Amino acid sequence: MNREYSTKKRLVVISDYQAGWYEPSSPLSIEELRGQWASGARGSPSAAKQPIQDVMVWGGYIERLPLACLKMGIVDIVEIWTHWRGAHPPPQDLTNPVLVRRSFAMNGPEAPFASNDMLAHIITFGAPDILCVWGLGVSEDILVACKSSYKIYNSIDAPTWRVPRSISQHFDLVLTGALWQSQEVKRRHPEMKTAVLPIGPEFASDSTFYPLDGPRLYDVIYVAAAQAYKRHDILFDALAKLPSSIRALCVCGYGELGDILRAQVQALGIAVDFVGPPGVRYADVNRLMSQAKIGVVCGINDGAPAILTEYMLAGLPVLANSALVCGLQYITSHTGATAAADDFDHGILSMLDNLSNYSPRQAVLDNWTWPHSVRKLCEIMDWHAGQK
Repeated sequence: MNREYSTKKRLVVISDYQAGWYEPSSPLSIEELRGQWASGARGSPSAAKQPIQDVMVWGGYIERLPLACLKMGIVDIVEIWTHWRGAHPPPQDLTNPVLVRRSFAMNGPEAPFASNDMLAHIITFGAPDILCVWGLGVSEDILVACKSSYKIYNSIDAPTWRVPRSISQHFDLVLTGALWQSQEVKRRHPEMKTAVLPIGPEFASDSTFYPLDGPRLYDVIYVAAAQAYKRHDILFDALAKLPSSIRALCVCGYGELGDILRAQVQALGIAVDFVGPPGVRYADVNRLMSQAKIGVVCGINDGAPAILTEYMLAGLPVLANSALVCGLQYITSHTGATAAADDFDHGILSMLDNLSNYSPRQAVLDNWTWPHSVRKLCEIMDWHAGQK
C-alpha cells in the first residue's frame, strides 16, 4: 500500500460518466478485487507530482472544484472517478500531474451505480476526506464505506434529486442551482446543509475562458449539447424572425440530434453554422466564443449551465430564457438579459444594440471565479485542517 496516498488529505469526485461496453459476466468479488488493488495488479495510487503553487485551476466544471480545493490547500490529492461498463477498465490516467482520473468496473447498468471495483479500492486504500458525488449517484455500500468522508451531492441537472432517499440520507451537504432546489432538499432532509453553489457556473476559471482579439464573425453563439432539453428550436425560431444578416454559431460537444438540428436550420433558411458533435477542446471553445457578440442559453428544464459564466469570462453578455429553472441568478444588468421564448428575437436585437452596457467578465471576476466559490464552500463545510 502506498502510505503517502493513504495518509494525505484527499478529495474524490465521482461523476456519473460511463464508458466502455457491458460484458455478459458477473462482477469479480470484493475480496478478489481487494487482492488485485493491494498487489498493484489493478493499478496503484499516486500523489500529485506538481507543487501546489504551480497548480492551474483549469478545464470544465468537473475539474474546477477539485483543482480549486487543491490550489487552496484544503486537500493534498484530487481525483475524478468514472464508471466502466466492462470488467476491465483502462488504467488510471496520469497525464495531468495534479489530477488523477480512475475508471472503475460497474456491476451493472442500474443507477445509482454499484461497483465492487470501486468499493474494493476504498476498502484497500481508505475513504477520501471529501467525497463529491454528482448526478445519478453510487450505491449505498460505497457511501457507507465512506462514512468518515465529508460527502457532497449535486444533481448537475434540473431535478434536485437524482438519487433515492436511501442514498441521499448519507450526504452532509447538497449543492443546488437555485433556491427552490434547496427548499426541496430541506423537505426531504430538514437537517441537511444546503447551498446555492452550482458547480458549473461557480468555480469559474478565468484562465480557461477569456476574451481574444479578432473579428466578431457571429452575432450569436450557443454552446450546448445537441439534445432536446437545450431547446435549440427557441434560437432557430427567433432567428427566423430576424433579418437574414444575423448569423449564429452552434457548438455541440455531444448529443444525438446533430443531424436533426442541421436539417431544421436548412428548412428555416437561417444563417447558422455548426461545430460538432463531437466537441472540441476548451481552447477551441474559447476561440469560437470570441468570434461572437453574445451568448445564449435557451433551455428551461436545465441545471445551472456552466456555460453561463464561461461565456461571460470570454467577454460575452448572455441572453437566457426567462423560464430557465436554475442559474438566472447569474444574469444581472452587467452580465446580460432574459427573454421569454416567444420574445427571444427582440431580446437578441436589444442586446446587440446595447453591447457597450455590459461588463460580463468583470462581474464574474468579482463574484464567481473559483477563489470566491471555494471560500464559500469552506465556510459552509466549516472545514478546518481536513477534519469533518
